Amino acid sequence: MVAMTTMENPDRWRHHGPMSAPGAGSLNFDGLPVDVAALCRIVQGVLIHSDWLTAYGVGEAQFRTVSRETLPLSGRLRQIAEHDGSALTTERAPDRRAVGTCRDYALMLCGMLRQQGVAARVRCGFGAYFKREWEDHWICEYWREGRWRRADAQLDRVIAPRLGIGFDLADLPHDMFITAGEAWRRCRAGEADPMDFGHGAQANGLWFVRVNVVRDHHSMNGRETSDWDTWRQATAAHHSLSEAECAAADELAAHPEKPTAEPLPPWRAGKES
Repeated sequence: MVAMTTMENPDRWRHHGPMSAPGAGSLNFDGLPVDVAALCRIVQGVLIHSDWLTAYGVGEAQFRTVSRETLPLSGRLRQIAEHDGSALTTERAPDRRAVGTCRDYALMLCGMLRQQGVAARVRCGFGAYFKREWEDHWICEYWREGRWRRADAQLDRVIAPRLGIGFDLADLPHDMFITAGEAWRRCRAGEADPMDFGHGAQANGLWFVRVNVVRDHHSMNGRETSDWDTWRQATAAHHSLSEAECAAADELAAHPEKPTAEPLPPWRAGKES
């Protein structure tokens, strides 16, 4: 495995941001295990992915709320407690969990780690272990033993076997997940086909890789959600990128942590289509 070494100081990622703070509700992150795999199991016991409900034998009608909106953890923990006030370490039945997406799993693991003073952050990119060769996905990156490691908190004992997972989900192999920036660089260099990257059957191609480049950039600047989450509003006219847009994405892909004044996505900024 190739280690993700870096000269950056991870200390900036040891503290909560607006999305990762657990709040002062009845459920919090105090007293949880330090083992990342154990934390992943706790996350899996309170969340269920909106796209995998049938795998657990449940349907949308059994839940109060089914939404793809990523909530701040203070709100998510409050939602969980309102439905089931058991300790956070208690595994809920599938129909008593909060419905979310991969980003919710990543964010909750990130919050748990930050609560312990561990540097952690949410990354947007593409996973190699879904139906598509490179599927839109979010994971948690955490600092341990001098390098960034990656964990996928979503894939539990129900989903992992269905995907034929045979590797450590608390320390992903480097070729199982790549950040959006790495995907963009590969595509721009002609090393990968942009059409291999996307979100299910809904979207794929270089324009969508750019969407994730910007979303990862925002996450690396403490904004795990952004207006770029509205990519489903994009029309065919927005799928063609200008040289200026590609050049800007080149810079973000190379330096996702670099602060910028990124404009609204064109489908939110009134661009003619």
